[in-house]
Amino acid sequence: MSLYVFKVILIGPGAVGKTSLLHRFVENKFSFRYKLTIGADFLSKIINYKDSTIKMQIWDIGGQERYKFLRSSFFDGANGALMVFDLSRWHTFEELDEWLSDLREYAGEKIPFALIGNKIDLIDKKEEIYERESAQVFAKKENTFYIETSAKTGENVEGAFLDLTNKMIKNVQIK
Repeated sequence: MSLYVFKVILIGPGAVGKTSLLHRFVENKFSFRYKLTIGADFLSKIINYKDSTIKMQIWDIGGQERYKFLRSSFFDGANGALMVFDLSRWHTFEELDEWLSDLREYAGEKIPFALIGNKIDLIDKKEEIYERESAQVFAKKENTFYIETSAKTGENVEGAFLDLTNKMIKNVQIK
């Protein structure tokens, strides 16, 4: 049985649900109160995955522009990232190029990440088909996967973290 310790960062614009995803995954809780993340916050979770034990140190990085200067120190040493945007506020997807650029600059070109469209509970499944296809095209171009989640209902949240875990394990085994 293998033991891994992974630093995972949750990144993306402000108010897309990064903190809610963190609390849903670690504590299986959801809060309706919005709380601005100042700088960064983190929680840990130990999971058994396939034949491995993984300790995840999950960092929730504040998305507001005024914390941009802190990104380099928070991204340093990350093994993987969940890059999150809000499906109900499509402009947050359009801000991801900058986040991806910072991720690669501060955490490395080869860092595995997942593209997360959060708040699927707020949209009609048939809405914004064209825009949602744009997210799939973006993910494919960046050699990653795209998954839609709801921190509120828990839909696909664990799956997103586990898919990223799988990519991080493969990344470590390749080195």
